[in-house]
Amino acid sequence: MRYVRHLAMVALTFATVAPASAQTAVEPDRTVLPMPFPPFEGVIGRTYKESVEDWPKLPTPPDGAPNVVVILLDDVGYGQTSTFGGPVPTPALDALADEGLRFTRFHTTAICGPSRAALITGRNHHNAGSGFLAEWATGFPSYDNMIPRSTATMGAILKYNGYATSWFGKNHNTPDWESSVAGPFDRWPTGMGFDYFYGFIGGETHQYYPVLFENTSPVEPGQSPAEGYHFMTDMTDKAIDWMRYTKSVAPQKPFLMYFAPGAAHAPHQPPKEWRDRFAGTFDEGWDAIREHTFARQKEIGVIPADAELTARPEWARNWASLDDQQRHVYAKLMENFAGYLAFTDHEIGRLLDAIRALPDAENTMVIYIVGDNGASSEGGFDGTINEVKSLSGFPTDLDEVEARLDDLGGPDTEPHYPVEWAWAGNAPFQWVKQVASHLGGARNPMVITWPARIHEMGGVRTQFTHLIDVLPTILEAAKIPAPTTVDGIAQKPMDGTSFLGVFDDSAAPEVRTRQYFEVFSNRSIYADGWKANAQHTLPWRQDLAPGNWENDRWELYHLSEDYSEARDLASEMPDKLAAMKAIFDEEAEKNHVYPLDDRGTGRLAVPKPTPSDPARRHFVFYPGATRLPETAAPNTKNKSHTISARIEMPESGGEGVILAAGGSSAGFALYVKDGRLVYHYNWFDEYRPQVVSSKPLPAGPSDVRMEFVYAGAEGELGKGGTATLFIDDEPVGSVEIDRTVAARFGIDTFGVGEDSGAPVSTEYLPPYRFTGKIDEVVVDLE
Repeated sequence: MRYVRHLAMVALTFATVAPASAQTAVEPDRTVLPMPFPPFEGVIGRTYKESVEDWPKLPTPPDGAPNVVVILLDDVGYGQTSTFGGPVPTPALDALADEGLRFTRFHTTAICGPSRAALITGRNHHNAGSGFLAEWATGFPSYDNMIPRSTATMGAILKYNGYATSWFGKNHNTPDWESSVAGPFDRWPTGMGFDYFYGFIGGETHQYYPVLFENTSPVEPGQSPAEGYHFMTDMTDKAIDWMRYTKSVAPQKPFLMYFAPGAAHAPHQPPKEWRDRFAGTFDEGWDAIREHTFARQKEIGVIPADAELTARPEWARNWASLDDQQRHVYAKLMENFAGYLAFTDHEIGRLLDAIRALPDAENTMVIYIVGDNGASSEGGFDGTINEVKSLSGFPTDLDEVEARLDDLGGPDTEPHYPVEWAWAGNAPFQWVKQVASHLGGARNPMVITWPARIHEMGGVRTQFTHLIDVLPTILEAAKIPAPTTVDGIAQKPMDGTSFLGVFDDSAAPEVRTRQYFEVFSNRSIYADGWKANAQHTLPWRQDLAPGNWENDRWELYHLSEDYSEARDLASEMPDKLAAMKAIFDEEAEKNHVYPLDDRGTGRLAVPKPTPSDPARRHFVFYPGATRLPETAAPNTKNKSHTISARIEMPESGGEGVILAAGGSSAGFALYVKDGRLVYHYNWFDEYRPQVVSSKPLPAGPSDVRMEFVYAGAEGELGKGGTATLFIDDEPVGSVEIDRTVAARFGIDTFGVGEDSGAPVSTEYLPPYRFTGKIDEVVVDLE
């Protein structure tokens, strides 16, 4: 007897396309992902001899679906690259723009993590749970930074439709508390639909000592900074290798590559030869550079001929008013940034050259977004050589910066430039990163090429577009519908709309006639060519929480006739302003913007979820516990605590790190050097108290301990204390520490038996692994 399984219910999951000429192959239903296996249409007999095989056909993209490369720079202003009139030469971006289209009215959310959530999901950032950054998360659905499964990413949608998918570089969309070995990994790139991830988690990373992950495993660079290692080069190499290998194995299979450098976010760390190329370039100062940029923007047609250069704000200093030391230091900090951005362009140029060499290069769409927000003012008014210190509310002394200028951008500095360079870098607009109310925060350039479809070389597109429109455009280009269900979860509708039609027609109507903006209570609404703005917080003041939202002054601009927001019409048109504010409230309700929250450091202090019991006070770690994120490690700050370890020293002596937390920005390390126990505390690379044991460690087993007695009262932050060392319960030295880090050590990690990444102490080179034996390390919190 023969058993034939030929399912007749094909129509439930497959749509048959029947042109007039002939019946074609069955087309799958792509709205429900993953697509089920097609029905078995072979024959199953009692043995293989009377049976007929029928392999399930795996999903393949529609015919002609292009390769897609999405490149996203970090913290680059509208007026910084030469491609859009800026002072930093970007020949690779120039060449790409000459092959395709420049978009001059493209918009971001004005801050990195939310912009990235909007880009990869096609939803407004609040709808994707990303109203602000993970480090500032609060327990509201729009602000918990837990991208919901109802907003599937471009990686998931394209993977389930047969694409190979990858993500290189920055990932600021995995919550802090989910970024440890304990997971969960649902919101890591590989859990959000990307087959391969190579990069870092968080807002930034050290370019010489990055905190790297391959998929979900921590990895270390194969070279040291002294051997020439730089993360920008490393990630570019990895991306090129992945792309070539993928095409070598399956040349017919299209790929999605999301390429997101940490550049040009601080720390600004270019190779020295790139920094030195710009010696003297910025000696004229930010006023002159901004005016030169504005003139070039008009000349090359990336702003309208009638656009106005917005007026100097009261918080921006006139370059002529500065003293010689300020001018010298500020110009050097900008030279360093320019080298970083130019070097980034060079590395991306290598990637673009590799793309052009692909056998199907013609059918490769490159979407290059020049910044996830406007230029950053987070370096403060003097700039800094320790950006984490600056973000923690401690400005760097100008004399200290000047003394380190020769080291600028190297492995031992973490620089950022002064506020006014950000203002100049956003020419011709007002304001800077974080200030979503104004175009200086939220308008970024974009370049798109696709030789098989875009034939206008060097064209300009002026339609109002937004990050949320990118994914719908990719889907239309690939002839893939937005899914209604992914992994059994009903999907929120896309907030974005495809702008594919403008590829062929510079006069095509706008697909986006309304868009809200909100970050840190800085608010704006765009509707039918008009824009109303309410600026609320200052990006360089994390301690400032103004409140009194009802007292914010709203501005009104007719953006169709005033490209740069130069002419405020609020006093002349109060009725129009009132109508715009009503539209903002309507959009804010629809997109779950409320509750508004303007707290900076206050939100940092809000308790976050943790893989451990929040009430836990006793922690035991074993060798191999490395690369633990700071937020998942025991929080020793602002309290008394004890670190103890059972170790064994070799007969011939030993050395290395027992426990380290943080890195060159700030942190602490308990280690052995020259046979003695050492505790070193690093307060933002400015103050480095340490204690060395009065006697050497004995060969063989011993118990070592560091006890820290905090001097501050409960609730007092950043106070000092006393650190005392013990060997086998005998006190062997102590040191008074007059201040401690209150909030974050920075971007580095916690580890047992080594100091991975940038070193906490300057007395050793990483990883400085312990050469003896560690049984366990115990951390007890008061």
